[in-house]
Amino acid sequence: MSTRLYYDDSYLRQFEAAIVRVEVRGNRQAVWLDRTGFYPTSGGQPADTGTLDAVPVAGVEVDEADDVVHLVDAPEPLDPGRLVRGAVNWARRFDHMQQHTGQHVLSAAFDRLYGVRTIAFHMGAETATIDLAREMTAAELTAAEAEANRIVWEDRPVKVRYVTSEDAETLPLRKEPTRDGILRLIEVEDFDLSACGGTHVNRTGAIGVIAINGSERCKGGLRVEFVCGGRALSRFRQLRDRSGEAARLLSVLPEEVPTAVERLQSQGREQRRLVADLQSELTAFRAEALVHTARPVSSGQLVLQVVDADAPGLKGVAASVVSRAGVIVALVSRSQPTLLVVARSSDVSVSAHDIVGRLTREFGGRGGGKSDLAQAGGLQASPEAILERAGQIIAAV
Repeated sequence: MSTRLYYDDSYLRQFEAAIVRVEVRGNRQAVWLDRTGFYPTSGGQPADTGTLDAVPVAGVEVDEADDVVHLVDAPEPLDPGRLVRGAVNWARRFDHMQQHTGQHVLSAAFDRLYGVRTIAFHMGAETATIDLAREMTAAELTAAEAEANRIVWEDRPVKVRYVTSEDAETLPLRKEPTRDGILRLIEVEDFDLSACGGTHVNRTGAIGVIAINGSERCKGGLRVEFVCGGRALSRFRQLRDRSGEAARLLSVLPEEVPTAVERLQSQGREQRRLVADLQSELTAFRAEALVHTARPVSSGQLVLQVVDADAPGLKGVAASVVSRAGVIVALVSRSQPTLLVVARSSDVSVSAHDIVGRLTREFGGRGGGKSDLAQAGGLQASPEAILERAGQIIAAV
């Protein structure tokens, strides 16, 4: 069983160890060491990366016996008994230390202020999340965030303790341990005590800052997304740059962006209202002009026209035309794919649905609708050919 050096020293960056066992797994070798400084994926925390004798460590995991396995991209076989030098990717390790200790502090803040348990923790590549046992208000989230940062800025010691599972039953642990035997405890002085096998900073000040990004409902509780330390700085820079760019585009100061956006939204609503009014007037004007092109057929007055409009525009013009008595209209768009709308007045017995059906059977495309208004798209013919055939069908009804 490998001795896990990071249990006592999360700041360990390099170490020496002997290879105990090797297995070939595809293009990689699985290596067991007598001691290791590499943290394996477990407890919501991703694995460390780094090198063994300058060979990249692609993954670190725990096997069925709870031993640490190193997956390496070694070009040559690694033999048991060989001494190797391990080097941990420090930037990744310290980032994980900040996030994990930050999680302990934030979870403890929710527990102390509101008695709300953390039931799950996950650390991703850019953000981390905790799942809380119940939903929280925005004010409660802000208060817990403030309390957590108070502990961070007081720079309290973070210590490692070892106790038996029996002794742990007498201690004020934030959550009940999930294993027996010797337990490793992480203690944030006078604030939190939890069983944990992860890597942690030795003082809360090293967390830097804890920032809640947002939250969402999850399984009857609340999932809280947060970042700590370097990730919080990266997040701040990202938001600063985006707000600066928004301010530049709006020609205002960054703090004036919300007001400027509200002003644009108000202007947009007014412009959409004006456009709708103009569209209504244009539709009425087009309909009036089309009525004057009508020719008599047995079923009423027939209007055939190619129109520069999309599907809603065609339907709007057609509806306006047939608001008059005794009219049937067929409109085709100039744009591709070709669109067709057929409509008739309420006092006309012709079925627009049947006419569209016949046209799609002849020219392809798909359509549908009701007896008073139907439409189709994708007809494989020129607008003029479609209208000519529509006129023939309607005249013969």
